[in-house]
Amino acid sequence: METKITGQHFFDALNGRDFGIIEDLLDPNAQLLFPKSQPMLGKKRILKFLRLLFRAYPQLVFSVQRIIRQENLAAIHWTNRGKNRHGEPYENEGVTLIETADNRICFISDFFKDTEKF
Repeated sequence: METKITGQHFFDALNGRDFGIIEDLLDPNAQLLFPKSQPMLGKKRILKFLRLLFRAYPQLVFSVQRIIRQENLAAIHWTNRGKNRHGEPYENEGVTLIETADNRICFISDFFKDTEKF
């Protein structure tokens, strides 16, 4: 079944810090692969990680540059910009792969250019 979720939905929810929408988008057994981190399994673990991320980077905003879709897969090319909790500027560019099943996100994998700041 092809999903109705687009990568833009996910990034809009991230930018709005709308954890309710993010929770609704995620499958209970979703997996997140994030650079320099162990794989995160389960919706609760992913939400906890995102809350910690936005505590460390409270002004982080993503701009979706393009989305490539194929059935239940999406590759989202993004740039981001903001400040960390110490007020230091941050920006990066990357791609997030999202896989869906039964109209829920079941897999997320992030790739970004500058991993030195994490």
